[in-house]
Amino acid sequence: MNEPLASKYRPNTLSDFVGQKHLVGDSSPIYKFIKNRTLPSMIFWGPPGTGKTTLAYIISQDLFYDFHRLQAISSGKSTLLKLVKVALNNQMYGKGTIVFIDEIHRWNKAQQDVLLPYVEKGIITLIGATTENPSFRINGALLSRTKVFVFKQHTLEDIKEYLVKISKKEFPDIKISKDILENMSELSNGDLRSGLNILQISADLSKEEGKITKEILESAIQKNLYYDRAGDEHFNLISAVHKSLRSSNADAACYWIIRMLEGGEDPLYIARRMVRFAAEDIGNADPNATILANAVYDVCNKLGVPECDVHLIQLAIYLAKAPKDNTTYRISQEIKADIKKFGNLEVPLHIRNAPTQLMKDLGYGDGYQYDHDLPDKKSDQQCMPDKLKDRRYNIS
Repeated sequence: MNEPLASKYRPNTLSDFVGQKHLVGDSSPIYKFIKNRTLPSMIFWGPPGTGKTTLAYIISQDLFYDFHRLQAISSGKSTLLKLVKVALNNQMYGKGTIVFIDEIHRWNKAQQDVLLPYVEKGIITLIGATTENPSFRINGALLSRTKVFVFKQHTLEDIKEYLVKISKKEFPDIKISKDILENMSELSNGDLRSGLNILQISADLSKEEGKITKEILESAIQKNLYYDRAGDEHFNLISAVHKSLRSSNADAACYWIIRMLEGGEDPLYIARRMVRFAAEDIGNADPNATILANAVYDVCNKLGVPECDVHLIQLAIYLAKAPKDNTTYRISQEIKADIKKFGNLEVPLHIRNAPTQLMKDLGYGDGYQYDHDLPDKKSDQQCMPDKLKDRRYNIS
């Protein structure tokens, strides 16, 4: 079996490390730690695939520390105490010991407390990696003995540049267009490891064609773009109900509903689809539609068939005659398209909540305007991510 690209091309030096220039670039904190050969215990906080484990390993190599990696979910006090003995032995020979704990937030308070004396005395240098906010998931006592470093999502440019580099080394005979590489980078969602996995699977699927096509890329990411249940009367009939209601054709909607009930359909399924219709096709043109649809769902749950048929018909007539407005559906689709295009964009710092001192020190909440304190009760502060700061969805 081929070795995963993320493992095969894991950087071994800072010069090969991708992204996080605020941490490893010239004059950055970690760069200075390595240069000065002094290393505090640290918490690496950030999304998956941003280099937390890789950077911990590089640090150990550059400083000639003994490196031990633990998975928090499968290790605990006994494993740690064994490593403490190793660390004490290393100290006799002037060698430092790094204990890297992946997903450290999974350790409970008692497990984290075991670390305290050994971190405080410098017997071990702890590097904990977490995707969770350390303010909430790491004990205060341990947090005060460590330095927190925030890892950011890889930029689109970082991922694309790295994918180009690896594709030329690993798959020189497979054609990959700039557009496909761009799509791979976007689909990676800021996760370099994910990007490499997409590249590897796409390349494996394209060996016969010698080219990665859009279809191959879609297959590689395992997204179902089409939902085809042709011949299934269940879905044909519910489609008829929905489209009849949208066309304001109450007669047809009622006919298809009774057809489904007579065929043995669960009334709750029909009612649930009509609750969805009330928001998707009517929305705020008549907010009572959702209220009535939800009430009918409850009635169907209480009565069942055959008694609830008249309630479904009552609802169908109301929904068919109600004014139509698909703003809610349109906006949800536009937002999903933006999310697919741009991935997990960061929340602007000034509108993040800052319940802990660490979060305040990181700039959370700086510059936030409390709208109720303003004369017109309305600020013009940015609430969207930077890449979408001027985006409007034409909400009427």
